[in-house]
Amino acid sequence: MSRTITCIEDLRLIAKRRVPRMFYDYADSGAWTESTYRANEADFGRIKLRQRVAVDMSNRTLESTMVGQKVAMPVAIAPTGLTGMQHADGEILAARAAEKAGIPFTLSTMSICSIEDVAENTSSPFWFQLYVMRDRDFINRLIDRAKAAQCSALVLTLDLQILGQRHKDIRNGLSAPPKPTLANLINLATKPRWCLGMLGTKRRTFRNIAGHAKGVEDMSSLSAWTAEQFDPTLSWDDVKWIKDRWGGKLILKGILDPEDAEMAARSGADALVVSNHGGRQLDGALSSIAALPAIVQTVGDRIEVLMDGGIRSGQDVIKALALGAKGVFIGRAFLYGLGAMGEQGVTLCLDIIRKELDTTMALCGLRDVKTVDRNILVTPGASSNMAV
Repeated sequence: MSRTITCIEDLRLIAKRRVPRMFYDYADSGAWTESTYRANEADFGRIKLRQRVAVDMSNRTLESTMVGQKVAMPVAIAPTGLTGMQHADGEILAARAAEKAGIPFTLSTMSICSIEDVAENTSSPFWFQLYVMRDRDFINRLIDRAKAAQCSALVLTLDLQILGQRHKDIRNGLSAPPKPTLANLINLATKPRWCLGMLGTKRRTFRNIAGHAKGVEDMSSLSAWTAEQFDPTLSWDDVKWIKDRWGGKLILKGILDPEDAEMAARSGADALVVSNHGGRQLDGALSSIAALPAIVQTVGDRIEVLMDGGIRSGQDVIKALALGAKGVFIGRAFLYGLGAMGEQGVTLCLDIIRKELDTTMALCGLRDVKTVDRNILVTPGASSNMAV
């Protein structure tokens, strides 16, 4: 490529050109007015770092652990729906990139490639994200499939009992594969690289669901099924049932309030993820980085606290670590890389974040990412939500 790629924003601009509008907008948008979506990213800019000099910056390490698993850096790939519509076979490609980078990959229930697809094309255990559906038999079978694939952790998402109001998806008539409307066909005609990729794969629908859920065999029946299946009655009793049914490492995703964090800690889960679903659910909620300090203060000594939302650089990673997270998930950042350049783009995204994290840690006077704490912030003792 003629363009020099130096940051995640460069990947985003390429992805915007190469990915069909409905799928780019699906990844790069939030609920309602998108105020929380914007705050997720913007609030990192309010956190300032302390530059240190004349200290030993040699022999640095980013190695850490997340949920008891060794990682090359404290970053995991987040579960994102429709990943395989950003680029053909997207989940497989992202999982391979994560494997090479030595970090966890998380597969979404609403993925295009199935659990089995990813397991057949990777050698390292990956994590699986579960949505609670009304059809408990389907959930049982999904958990059994994740066990059979030797997934090393289950990520249970708690903040999608009902779907947030996402205007761009409504306007675009989002579907997988795209509906053959005139507007969509015109847009697809401008994305030849994407179209050729899709013609070369059989993976174009929700393969964790189609053929596995009762009555779901094609796209029309799948759409009706998903519209009815997200369970608004989800409770902490369901969390206990899933924990017992799974029996392995359990991560609870979607915690934004200290009271819910307290319940998560009591549930016996191994970790929680401070998350507002990328600003795609409750518009007007706190950004994830703003919510993080209070949750760490409430339960950080009893359950591992992770976070996602707005991570676009290695500097964002280190700021989250400074405020008490033990690791972060990246969603849009890797999707931009995937949409831009496939597996190579995800690898480039992870390389960019790794280099930025390493350089920032050194300039803050530290050599081991596990020692990052509030002391690298300009005002580490502040008591506000932002802690700075």
